[in-house]
Amino acid sequence: MTQTFQELLNQEIEESVAHALYEDLGGQDAHSGDITAQLIPQENQLEADLITREPCVFVGKRWVEEVFQQLDPGVQIQWYAEDGDNLQPNDRICTLSGNARSILTGERTAMNFVQTLSATATKVSEYVSLLSGSKTRLLDTRKTIPGLRFAQKYAVTCGGGLNHRIGLYDAFLIKENHIMASGSIKAAISAARQLAPEKPVEVEVENLDELQQALEAGADIIMLDNFSLQDIQKAVSNNAGKAKLEVSGNITSQHLLSLSELGVDYISSGAITKHVQAVDLSLRVKNRI
Repeated sequence: MTQTFQELLNQEIEESVAHALYEDLGGQDAHSGDITAQLIPQENQLEADLITREPCVFVGKRWVEEVFQQLDPGVQIQWYAEDGDNLQPNDRICTLSGNARSILTGERTAMNFVQTLSATATKVSEYVSLLSGSKTRLLDTRKTIPGLRFAQKYAVTCGGGLNHRIGLYDAFLIKENHIMASGSIKAAISAARQLAPEKPVEVEVENLDELQQALEAGADIIMLDNFSLQDIQKAVSNNAGKAKLEVSGNITSQHLLSLSELGVDYISSGAITKHVQAVDLSLRVKNRI
């Protein structure tokens, strides 16, 4: 039976956190793998606040919890933010309390996940705000950080965007090379309908002639790849609501404003997952307890 997105996300969280801790500890356990933490008396306890130094949309609660679950389940976490919350500089995200060695060993691993996923959600939120008032919705792509596919897809939804296909298995996306290998747009769509009639079929087109071929072959979604604004207007007119239209290629915040006025259904952007700039975070030790 096919796993659900949530099941795949849960599995990825556990595995990606385990791998990240493996990288930091060199495959050793927490007691022997962090030689700097061994300078601290083993019985010492402390409290520390995780804060953001800049505005962001926070994402990463489950990843922080998993880090300390794997390192030391005795570490307590008090949360002040939930995934999807808008935060301002110096806002507290959570307070960690427990063994000093465990908290200091896990801090960077936890923050690495939060800084990346929050960056994704923050960029998505910025783009979504530019589309406000239009019918156009923002989609992600498969241009994600390897090993964090489900994490970044989740972060996109926290920022207000929508997921495109999750992988190669849940929807057809027929691109130029598929068309060339199949012989034609019509042949590729026909084969897709026979192979998995229940799955959506999307075709990427590069000009208005290919758009017409995709419409005549019955595509569900048509991606207009690197179309000029003028040709997008013509495509919307020619389509007349027959299929969903998606625009892709060189999407920037400045470009979004123009695209949002044309009446397309979706804009997809790889930048929201691959061109992210990590959010600046800090862990501030409050006191020993």
